[in-house]
Amino acid sequence: MERKVQVFDGHNDTLLKLEIAARRGKSVNFKDRLEEIDIDLVKAREGGFAGGFFAMFTPSRVQGFQHKYDHNDTKNFMPVNYNQALDFTLAMFARLRRLERDMQNELAICANANEVRKAISEQRIAVVPHIEGAECIDLDFNSLEVLHGAGLRSLGLVWSRPNAFGDGAPMVYQPEISAGKGLTVAGKKLVSKCDHLGIMIDLSHLTEAGFWDVAKTTSRPLIATHSNVHALSPSARNLTDRQLQAIAESQGVVGLNFHVGFLNEVCDETADASLDQMIKHLDYLINILGENGVALGSDFDGCILPSQIGDVSGLPKLISAMRSCGFGEELINNICQHNWLDVMDRSLMGHN
Repeated sequence: MERKVQVFDGHNDTLLKLEIAARRGKSVNFKDRLEEIDIDLVKAREGGFAGGFFAMFTPSRVQGFQHKYDHNDTKNFMPVNYNQALDFTLAMFARLRRLERDMQNELAICANANEVRKAISEQRIAVVPHIEGAECIDLDFNSLEVLHGAGLRSLGLVWSRPNAFGDGAPMVYQPEISAGKGLTVAGKKLVSKCDHLGIMIDLSHLTEAGFWDVAKTTSRPLIATHSNVHALSPSARNLTDRQLQAIAESQGVVGLNFHVGFLNEVCDETADASLDQMIKHLDYLINILGENGVALGSDFDGCILPSQIGDVSGLPKLISAMRSCGFGEELINNICQHNWLDVMDRSLMGHN
């Protein structure tokens, strides 16, 4: 019998779903099997989900939030103000801290790769706090200092909307990538501040111009936690060969996003995506980034998943597809866990 691979994943939005459910008065317990949420403790155990970067994202419409975005409704992509974003982020962070306190034997917040390794060895879900979209960060970086103290170790400067630090890439079919706007002066300062504190910068959702601004500013490996191959699925959210080459040169990592619209050839989120298409993206990434530069960045609870995956309990199906396509066990374990932990070691070197 094949040993279940333990997956440490690059991105999910489970905290957002838990927070929205609570605000709607719905009682949800992360320990229970929850039909409306991709990751819960029961399904995580079934799928070999050992942990990951848990995102805290503030929607443009907290009131009336619908998790399936209408990309033609501009209200879903409106800028978010600092106070709203900070309040919502603190609520999700507090929820995570309470989860850890209530589930000490099942879940641990981790500040570095060694803490992740320890939690996994103890069969606890290892959570590395991540913020998606830096609207909750003030221009004096006071909130950044406090959030870092609470455990923040990864930050996406933008979601797919503008903020004080830069612009986000639209989630649209775009065969010829539009460079868009780059980072603001404050955005470049934020990158340098994160380098200093020991907070990884996530390139997913950035415009191409913003990507290159980060590449010129940071001294750390380039990381895209949940992005795919533009040559295979020409969404503005995916990465061009030139961007992938830059990530490879920095010894960075790209996490495969499971969203059907970033996997299929027509960037259509109403169409399914197959395990074969997921393997094609992994193969393409490996060819450019090497076997140590590719990981998983599922976007569980934040995307439309391939029907063959379904939820986090479907992870073994992808692993089985990797084996069927000739991926060796060492490569599979690198993709599923070790590459994220290794790049954390390199990115947070010299920091607590």
